Amino acid sequence: MNKGILDYEVGEQVEKFLLIKNATKGIASNGKPFLTLILQDQSGEIEAKLWDVSDSEENTYSPEGIVKVMGDIQNYRGRMQLKIRQIRAAGPADSVKLSDFLETAPLDKEEMVSKITQYIFEMKNPNIQRITRHLLKKHQQAFLNYPAATKNHHEFVSGLAYHVVSMLDLAKAISSLYPSLDKDLLFAGVILHDLGKVHELSGPVAASYTVEGNLLGHISIMVNEIGKAAEELGISGEEVIVLQHMVLSHHGKAEWGSPKPPLIKEAEILHYIDNLDAKMNMLDRALSRVKPGEFTERNFALDNRSFYKPAFHK
Repeated sequence: MNKGILDYEVGEQVEKFLLIKNATKGIASNGKPFLTLILQDQSGEIEAKLWDVSDSEENTYSPEGIVKVMGDIQNYRGRMQLKIRQIRAAGPADSVKLSDFLETAPLDKEEMVSKITQYIFEMKNPNIQRITRHLLKKHQQAFLNYPAATKNHHEFVSGLAYHVVSMLDLAKAISSLYPSLDKDLLFAGVILHDLGKVHELSGPVAASYTVEGNLLGHISIMVNEIGKAAEELGISGEEVIVLQHMVLSHHGKAEWGSPKPPLIKEAEILHYIDNLDAKMNMLDRALSRVKPGEFTERNFALDNRSFYKPAFHK
């Protein structure tokens, strides 16, 4: 089996094809331009620097391009980095394709659709059910392919749908412990909370923020979508406003991007479930890259903490 980029140890030499996930131009202390490249394969991603780049190289080494790289794995300030010795763009003769390098959700799309459809089918409130079904059907293709974010959590193909499925299972378990929760509202909030990301992000490969994403954000986008769906379906009433509040408040606080804090019990639980699933995904992926008895790289999204993998964890 082909060795993934995250399977290499510090000091090992690398010679392999990788996908450019991101390329950011900077100016070095000597005044010359350089590129910070995020390179990926199905195992994950690694940072690399390309020094003294020309304009033509900047155009060649851009996101979604595939490159053949020779270099060494090194530890730079506690993070794994690829030191490039040689790099070239892949050509037709190399017989490599985009799908060879994409990290994907551990569940297939059909299974995820089936699970989400069952949750909607079990809803008893017709207004909540119809709005949720309408919006999922409208955006289903993108929803099943898009990542949940550009970085930090579920940033892989079908990551958005996988995040929702995981959250639905969490919501179901929590609802069985706290029967006073309105399951219809909580499940609908889970399904709709990040659906605006199909407009906020550019797509499943090398995702970046769209103009709409930068100017409005996925929360505002989905609040508008819920309003439009209700209008198209001829639905009015408190369910519409409450669903909009679920989306508006799911980040929890204004400084985290929510225009309103959770003011409904199910909205509070939605925020906790979203946060828990995102953090577990970050932790599992970071800890999978280290051996028992080692610390992970620092994770900015987790208060810049470095997590320890106990030696008895096999």
